[in-house]
Amino acid sequence: MYAAHFGLREPPFGITPDTSFFFGSPRSQEALNTLLVAARSGEGFIKITGEVGTGKTLLCRKFMATLGDGFVTAYIPNPYLEPRTLMLALADELEIALERDVDQHQLLKAINGRLLALAGHGLQVVLCLDEAQAIPVESLEALRLLTNLETEKRKLLQIVLFGQPELNRKLELDQIRQLAQRITFHYHLGPLSRDDLDYYVAHRLRVAGFTGARLFSPSAIRRLFTYSRGVPRLVNILAHKSLMLAYGQGKQQVGGGHVMTAVIDTVGAKRRYWPWLAASGVLAGAAAGIAWAFVR
Repeated sequence: MYAAHFGLREPPFGITPDTSFFFGSPRSQEALNTLLVAARSGEGFIKITGEVGTGKTLLCRKFMATLGDGFVTAYIPNPYLEPRTLMLALADELEIALERDVDQHQLLKAINGRLLALAGHGLQVVLCLDEAQAIPVESLEALRLLTNLETEKRKLLQIVLFGQPELNRKLELDQIRQLAQRITFHYHLGPLSRDDLDYYVAHRLRVAGFTGARLFSPSAIRRLFTYSRGVPRLVNILAHKSLMLAYGQGKQQVGGGHVMTAVIDTVGAKRRYWPWLAASGVLAGAAAGIAWAFVR
């Protein structure tokens, strides 16, 4: 759409978690380092929390890609599963062949056997669960029991929980207090700072192939930070729409006005400013501007 206009190889602000765009801000790099240290030390449970849109899934994928050859990773993106189904999902990730009507005992025996075989080859198994705040309490307890599988030297399975802050409240429940006690490493992933956001935008543009001077003006960066509150997903959405608007006008730089129009068109960014926006009558104009950029 606008890639050729700005000298880009690809859109720089997609919301899919592409690890080639991972930005090592102080917080995200510290979170990644925490994960790597915890995994390499063989801890049973690790927890990463963060608000919606702060980059937990991207961090998870970067973590799995960084672990190296000594690890086998299993990834379950939607763990809203009852215990048996969760165990079947883990077995599938570990490429365990099962009978169609396998019972619970045989299922656990097969998982244990596979974990032992991998350990025998010097491999550590890490299970990453995204959206972990959605895991039923009964399934969390089943996961705790899985981490009881161990050799004399170390755990056979490490589990990393990536979730929204609601996960913390769930872990305070009395019936899963044993699991909470086993979380030895944890990190809360916060939003980008004002300076980090500036570097974040420049980083994604550079990865996408931009070689020119500053594409987002200082006022555009200020407004991106103000209205995204440093949340990377909102930054991406607003920056993408701003580029569309600048392209639609034939501009070579994104200005503060482009960002404001993008804010008006984005529910998550305009929430605090809805009364003013509704009264100003600019919503329809913003939507029309975005639509025109699409068809230009």
